[in-house]
Amino acid sequence: MFTHLIKITLKAPLVIYHLPNLVAGKIKFYPPFSLLLFFLVISASLNAQDSLSSSSDELFINARTAAFDEDDYPKAIRITKQALEISPDYSDIRIFLGRLYTWTDEVELARKEFDRVIETDPGYEDAHLAYGYLEYWNDNPKKALIVIEPGIEKNPDSKGLLMLKAKIQNNLEEFAEANKTLEELLVFHPKDSEARAFSQKIKDLSSKNQIGVDYDFVYFDERFSDPWHLASVSYGRQTPIGSVTGRLNYANRFTTNGVQFEVDAYPRISDTFYAYVSGGISENGGIFPRYRAGFSLYANLPKSFEADLGFRFLSFSRSTWIYTASIGKYYSNYWFNLRTYLTPSNNSLSKSISLSVRYYLAGADDYLSLRIGTGLSPDRPENYILLDENNKVIGSLDQENLESSNISLGYRKSIKQTNILSIDVGAENQEYALDKKGYQFTVGAGFTKRF
Repeated sequence: MFTHLIKITLKAPLVIYHLPNLVAGKIKFYPPFSLLLFFLVISASLNAQDSLSSSSDELFINARTAAFDEDDYPKAIRITKQALEISPDYSDIRIFLGRLYTWTDEVELARKEFDRVIETDPGYEDAHLAYGYLEYWNDNPKKALIVIEPGIEKNPDSKGLLMLKAKIQNNLEEFAEANKTLEELLVFHPKDSEARAFSQKIKDLSSKNQIGVDYDFVYFDERFSDPWHLASVSYGRQTPIGSVTGRLNYANRFTTNGVQFEVDAYPRISDTFYAYVSGGISENGGIFPRYRAGFSLYANLPKSFEADLGFRFLSFSRSTWIYTASIGKYYSNYWFNLRTYLTPSNNSLSKSISLSVRYYLAGADDYLSLRIGTGLSPDRPENYILLDENNKVIGSLDQENLESSNISLGYRKSIKQTNILSIDVGAENQEYALDKKGYQFTVGAGFTKRF
C-alpha cells in the first residue's frame, strides 16, 4: 500500500499529491524551490553511498596489500573488518576475511564468514571455493565435497571448483570419480595444463585392473630378409603402494623365437614423488637380454613440469648400465618430454636423445603423438640387441657407438574410458655396422581394457 503519491510537473506552482490528502479531497501546493530541495536530498544520499563504497574498496585494496606485500595478516584482518563496517554485505571483502582467517588457522571464524556469504548469496563461486579449500586443507575432505557441490551446480564450468573436487576425490581414493571430474573439466577447459597433468597422473588409478595386448611388426629394407614380430600380453592391478603389471613378451627374430617375463611397478612415495621399478628375465639371451632391470624416480613439479632420473641394466654375455634423465612439461593441449640415455663403456660415452610431443584431443588417453630422436633407446624392445656382420649377438646396444635417427607417429583413443586403442608407425635409419646403414620400419597396435 502506497502511503503517499508524488506527481511532479514542470509548471509552477509545484503540485505534490499526498495520498491521505487526495483521499480527503485536499490538494497541497508547494513552491518551486521544493523541487530543488528534493533533488539535493536525493543527490546527497547517493553521494554518501558512493563515498562509502569507495572507502570500502580502498580499504579492501589496503588489506590485500597488507596481506600479500607486507605479509601482515593481523593488520589485513583489522583493515578488512573496517571495510565490512562500512559495507557489511560486500561479499568479496567478507570472503577475503574468511581466507585471512583460514591462513591464520582461525578455522571457526573462517567458517562463520563463508557461511554468511553463502546464506545471502547461494552458489557464489568464490565463496564455495574458499570454503572448500578451508575444509580440504584441514583434513575434512568429505565436508569439503559437500561444501563445493552447490557451487558446482550453479557454476558447472568452474575450473577452480572442478579441480578442487578432483583433488578431494583423489584424497578420498575415489580415483574413478576424480578421473571423471577431470574429464568434465577438460571439456570446458581443454587447454588447462594443471588439469591435464593431474589427469595423466591418476588415469591408471581409476580402475583396479587392466589387461593389454600389443603387437609390433618390424621390416628391414636391407639388413635382414625376414621381418621381426614382437607381441606381449599384460595384466596390471592397483595395490596399496601403486600399480603393478606383469607382462609376457614374445619375439620372433631371425626366424628364432624367444620369450621374456617382466614386472613393472609404479610405487607412490608422496604427492610429489613416485618411482618406476622394473625387472625381467629370459631363457634365451639372443632374442631378449637374459636379465633386464630398471629404476627411475619421478617428480611432479610446480607449473605442470615433471622430471625423472634413473638407470637401465641389460645383461647379455656382457652387462650394460645405461643412465637416463628427462624433463617434461604440460602446456595447453600439449605434453613435451625431452629424454636422454647415457651409456659409458670403454673410456667413451654413447648418447641418445629424443623429443616426444603429445597433442591431447580430449582426456588422458586421447591424443596424437610424435617422437623424434637420435641414438638407440633401451626402453624400445627392438633395440635390445646388437649383432655383428654375421648376425651373431655380440652384446647390447651400447657395445658400438653407432649412429641412428628415428621418427614415429602415434594415435591413442579411449572408448567409454575403459577401452583404449593405440596405433603407431615409425621409421629408423640405423647404422648396424661401421659405415653401413639401413632403414627399419615399425607398425604397432595395442588394446587395453580397464575394469
